[in-house]
Amino acid sequence: MFAVEELVVYPAQGVGRVDRIEIKEIGGATAEFYIVRILSNNVTLMVPVRNAGAVGLRPVCTASEGEAILESLKDRSTFTGYSGQNWNRRYREYSEKLKSGNLGDVAYVLKELLLIGRDKELSFGERRLLEQAMGLLTMELSYAMQQEQDHIREEIETLFQDVLKPATDKDGDGKE
Repeated sequence: MFAVEELVVYPAQGVGRVDRIEIKEIGGATAEFYIVRILSNNVTLMVPVRNAGAVGLRPVCTASEGEAILESLKDRSTFTGYSGQNWNRRYREYSEKLKSGNLGDVAYVLKELLLIGRDKELSFGERRLLEQAMGLLTMELSYAMQQEQDHIREEIETLFQDVLKPATDKDGDGKE
């Protein structure tokens, strides 16, 4: 059970804070709910206490888990890329991973899309998923590791600096 003021993660929404726990009657049944405010956009969610685990509500990762996630981004040996898969299938796979609530899955999506982006220009949908994954990952790691979200993002971008080139730098020599 989560406590009031505790930081939690709701899948595909990100880090939130348990504002309060309320008992409500809905459809003739009484149930207890976490009232969770998502910190990035102030959206308020009502999550049934007894189903919190089933919907993926979980505590923010620890600092050591965050370090392990950053370390996993360095390993490119499992990169499958887009060979043999069409965009619709990848989009469904990546969307499911972002909704899973598993931080490792979010990091996987981010890494895959950053690496795909080195070989081809990402589509609008791919860029949107990339930004969603980056936002979810950097926000949780910033709370877990007690660092600014921008600092975490810069750290990730540094890991992928060989991939993230300016759009006008066609030959990768740093000149336009």
